[in-house]
Amino acid sequence: MRRFLCLIALLALAGCGSHPPVAVVDANPPVVVEGGRTVPAQPREGYYVVKKGDNLYRIALAHGATTHDLVTWNSLTDDTRIEVGQELRVMPPEGVVEIKPIAAPAPIVMVGDNGAPASSGSAAPGSGASVVREPKGGKVAYSDAALAQVRAMDGGMAPPKPTEQAAPVPVPVPTPVPPFTPSPAPAADGIDWTWPVAGKVVRGFGKNNGGEISRGIDIAGRKGEPIQAAAGGKVTFVGALDKYGDFVVVRHDADYLSVYAHTSRILVKRDQTVTRGQKIAEVGSSGTDQPKLHFEIRHKSEPVDPVKLLPLRQ
Repeated sequence: MRRFLCLIALLALAGCGSHPPVAVVDANPPVVVEGGRTVPAQPREGYYVVKKGDNLYRIALAHGATTHDLVTWNSLTDDTRIEVGQELRVMPPEGVVEIKPIAAPAPIVMVGDNGAPASSGSAAPGSGASVVREPKGGKVAYSDAALAQVRAMDGGMAPPKPTEQAAPVPVPVPTPVPPFTPSPAPAADGIDWTWPVAGKVVRGFGKNNGGEISRGIDIAGRKGEPIQAAAGGKVTFVGALDKYGDFVVVRHDADYLSVYAHTSRILVKRDQTVTRGQKIAEVGSSGTDQPKLHFEIRHKSEPVDPVKLLPLRQ
């Protein structure tokens, strides 16, 4: 029996000696970074390893601290000098208590009807004062709107919006149209005028026609009837225009010119010299609804009444 126990003990010792000793491995082996500083591969809890491009402000912002906190917790002498690989404490050390200011509630003040603060801490019945919250801009005098706003804030409801009244729309006043006052006919300056056609005047100078003002006279005529120059001069325009149709302009001197509109055929050209009574066009209905001649005389570009310059008819 003794021999059997000794054999078991020898076998147990042999089993223990056949396994090599277990090596101790560091879970965070040191790593060499720039500048030769050796730091752990993973920073300790509450610490941060400075990387390239970091600065103290950015590190503090990322960890909810201030630069002053990091300077204090790490005993830094220069807050502008930190090195790559440097391990910084980013959480307060044990035993350090952070004290942050607590925002005070808005003060409650008493204001009376005259806007002055009341002397008592509560409103007196019949005093005309009311408890209101003091806004940032100053004290608020009593009013129905201010009281409703305070009650809404106390009850957690939004204050009622004031009823907006639409501004009255101004009624435009129509601008009166001034009456047409024709310029007085100037002296003819030696120009010998004649009637361009022999028809009857069917519309006078300056008379309204559906709101329009005539700058000349309309003379009735037959289509193809000759139109003659009212005085000698030079043709300065041959063409067409809305409400004038095909027309001709003859300049007689530096001040006077005459216009012949609604023609059916024009017989002269621009820059052509014409004489008094010379046929320059034919009556037509271009730009109008019936055959007629629209005739104008202008003095220094202003229309004048041709009847006052043309010779009297027998």
